[in-house]
Amino acid sequence: MTIKSVWLRKIHKWVGLAIGLQFVIWAISGTAMALLPMDEVAGGQMADQPSPPPPSGGEAWINIQKELGDRPITKLSLRALPQGPTIEVATPQGVRLFDAENGRPIVIDAKAAKSIAVAAHPSGANGATVVPLKELVLSVREHELPIWQIDFTDEARSSYFVSGTTGEILERRNDSWRWWDFFWMLHNMDYANRTSFNHPLIITVGFAMAWLAVTGFWLLFRTMWRHDFVKLRRIWERGSPV
Repeated sequence: MTIKSVWLRKIHKWVGLAIGLQFVIWAISGTAMALLPMDEVAGGQMADQPSPPPPSGGEAWINIQKELGDRPITKLSLRALPQGPTIEVATPQGVRLFDAENGRPIVIDAKAAKSIAVAAHPSGANGATVVPLKELVLSVREHELPIWQIDFTDEARSSYFVSGTTGEILERRNDSWRWWDFFWMLHNMDYANRTSFNHPLIITVGFAMAWLAVTGFWLLFRTMWRHDFVKLRRIWERGSPV
């Protein structure tokens, strides 16, 4: 065996060990994600939300038009918030909320965000704290600020995230989701953002696996197969007539 083959065998052994450990992590994390109840991971049961009643008159729309001016409306929807029926108006400049009764602008402050989260919680938990996010956290990594975080003291340690623009509940997180997200991070090896399989680390691992397979076949041929061919040739030569 040449020096080159010796070094290749050593490198192959250690790379194989590293890839093997990653396969174990993939198996454990994949099994854990499959075992966690997906309804709990998604946030659990949510309280029924009432349908908004239709606007009572034209006063609201007149005030909304005055507030918007000549900005074109791209989307219009009626929603039910704890504050009452609400009209959501989308323009190229952003989304605005208005009271469906009188057309006055609605601001999603801490009090409003808490009331929205409490109304959506299945037990209507009152022991909740409200925190404005200064930067995006992993729980709402795919959304945009402003966002209010409402933490409950329930058994699942639920956290609801309410948009400071629309009052929409963006995400409902709990301990089941936090465990799932941790195993997801291990599974896709995106230790920073936990969002994608298309990142340099996992691409490197993919090339390492391909290199491991190619060099493994080459080393197998140089050792076992060549030795077996020589042995078979000697047996055949001994059995051949002179």
